[in-house]
Amino acid sequence: MLACMAPAARAQQTQPFFYKLSTGYSLLSNSPNGVRGARQPLSGFEAALGMFPWRGWDLKADVAHYQGRNLNANEHLLFLLGGGEYESHVRREGVFGEALLGAVNANRNWMQNGEAGQTTSLACVVGGGLDTPVAKRVSFRVKGDFLYTNLHAALAQMPSSAPIYPVVVHGLPNFYGRISAGLVWTIHLPGARQK
Repeated sequence: MLACMAPAARAQQTQPFFYKLSTGYSLLSNSPNGVRGARQPLSGFEAALGMFPWRGWDLKADVAHYQGRNLNANEHLLFLLGGGEYESHVRREGVFGEALLGAVNANRNWMQNGEAGQTTSLACVVGGGLDTPVAKRVSFRVKGDFLYTNLHAALAQMPSSAPIYPVVVHGLPNFYGRISAGLVWTIHLPGARQK
């Protein structure tokens, strides 16, 4: 937190202080149980908040929710992420890249035929996109991301004194792609110097 406060304080002196709120439709390339031959994309939404601008950099908080059905199992994924975004302008367009780290939470019975699976995993995201202005403080955003997660089957349920090992299900995906499209609102705080 302390490392973030110094750039934020400097940003207030050198450029307008604002928030960027974005939201829109998002599509995840595969479901967590989507092995070869049974890949099914999941549909959902993504929302993000950019804050503390400093020389093109923003701190970013991101949440995304996806749901769908694959291999006779309902699946719900919730991503909670945080990181940074860098944006540069080419004429009127804003081109940005982002790197985020956080967690993904899944419903308990997302494995094939509703079997139990791991409910939480690390999530890493790298991506970027394009903002096209449509009004004074509103832009249309399209973006693509590359994701890594490590959800796997739940621990074996066996009454035994022997060690319990994870159920091995080969072919479960770790790498995903996602695309998102929506709107971005730039919210200037009262009294901030505007561009």
